[in-house]
Amino acid sequence: MLGLPFALTPGLERELRRAYAAPPRAYHNFEHVEEVMAHVASVPRWEQPVAVALAVLFHDAVYEAGRPDNEARSAQLAAEIVPRELPEHVDALPRAEQLILLTARHGRLLPHEVDPEAALFLDCDMAILAAAPERYDAYEDAIAREYAAIPAELYRSGRTAFLRALSAKARIYLSDYFHARCDAAARSNLLRAQERLRQDPLS
Repeated sequence: MLGLPFALTPGLERELRRAYAAPPRAYHNFEHVEEVMAHVASVPRWEQPVAVALAVLFHDAVYEAGRPDNEARSAQLAAEIVPRELPEHVDALPRAEQLILLTARHGRLLPHEVDPEAALFLDCDMAILAAAPERYDAYEDAIAREYAAIPAELYRSGRTAFLRALSAKARIYLSDYFHARCDAAARSNLLRAQERLRQDPLS
């Protein structure tokens, strides 16, 4: 996988692919992990590359739409699997777990509330917001499918509130690196997504 500072062992890849396939997911799947890792690889330098890579690999390993403990369970899964599959990197686990837990606060953190490397990691996970319009629209559609069990009107109102809150922030991205490169595109996508929900509410 692009940018990994260690070899993805067959056993680890098997465990990860199994985790990211259950339950079936439209967006938070292993392809999402690969996409985030590509953004990580675009950052010129990381102080703790192993911890960051582990956090990327496991950050959505447990994901059930709407549950508040996905991140904690994902961090726990990392704590169970890494010592078995990557024993030489167990010293990076505490930082990786910290980064995974921070993803539960996407959209609510301010730049001064995280260290620079955590800001970059979180921004890599949110880089999808600045994707090309067609890719971003596909992302929105995939998120909607993951929440299909929730009443359509409830999903629409909740998603609209989330998008509005992001749009209202002085900075969508926590790091200067992603703020400079992605803010304008992300704002355009967020506004268009709100308009799509307003004009074509889910049925």
